[in-house]
Amino acid sequence: MSGRRQGTLVMDVGPRDHVQGPADAPVTLLEYGDYQCPFCGAAHPVVKALQRHLRDSLRFAFRHFPLSTIHEYADGAAEAAECAGAQGKFWEMHDTLFQNQPELDYENLLGYAEELGLDLERFATELDNHVYEPRVREDFIGGMRSGVNGTPTYFINGVRHEGSFDFETMLAAIQARIRTLRRRALQRKSWERIPEVTRPWQLN
Repeated sequence: MSGRRQGTLVMDVGPRDHVQGPADAPVTLLEYGDYQCPFCGAAHPVVKALQRHLRDSLRFAFRHFPLSTIHEYADGAAEAAECAGAQGKFWEMHDTLFQNQPELDYENLLGYAEELGLDLERFATELDNHVYEPRVREDFIGGMRSGVNGTPTYFINGVRHEGSFDFETMLAAIQARIRTLRRRALQRKSWERIPEVTRPWQLN
C-alpha cells in the first residue's frame, strides 16, 4: 500500500470521481457502495441528511463496490449509473437506483433512463456493451486495496470510518475531524507568528 496506514485510501478522491460539494470543503466523505445492498439503501438518506446539515463543510464522493456474488443486479446498476453520468446525470440516477432497490433489472434501468430524459438509444447501447465496466472494476479494485470488504464502507478524509453509519455517529465523526483540522490550523498560525530564528530546531 505504498507505506500508507491500514484503513486508509490507496486512491485519493480526485477529478475521476463523482463528487457533490465544494472542492475546498474541510471534509471529504467517500462511500464505497452497492446499489442493491440493503445497508447502502438504509444509509443513503443518512448521507443526504449529513449533506443538508453540514452544507459547504462536506464534500461527498461515491465509488462502486458491487457485491455481484450475492446481488444479481449490482453490476448492471453500477454500470447504469456510469451510463447516466456520461450524459451528465450520475447523481440523478444514483438517487433513483437507491430509491428503487427492489427493481434494478435491465428493463427497469431503461425505464429510469427514460424518466431522467436520457438519450435512451445511447444509454442502452453503452449498457449492453458494458462500456463502463472497466470504470466500475477500477473502483472495486481500489476499494479492495483500501481494505473494503463490505458495503457501505466510508472514508473520512481518506481514513476508514470504523463506527456505525447512523446519522448521529457519522455526524460526530465528521465534526471531530473538522475540529481537529481547525485546531491544527490555529496551531500553525500561532507557530508562524514565532520569529523564525527562535524556532527550537534553529537554536543552539
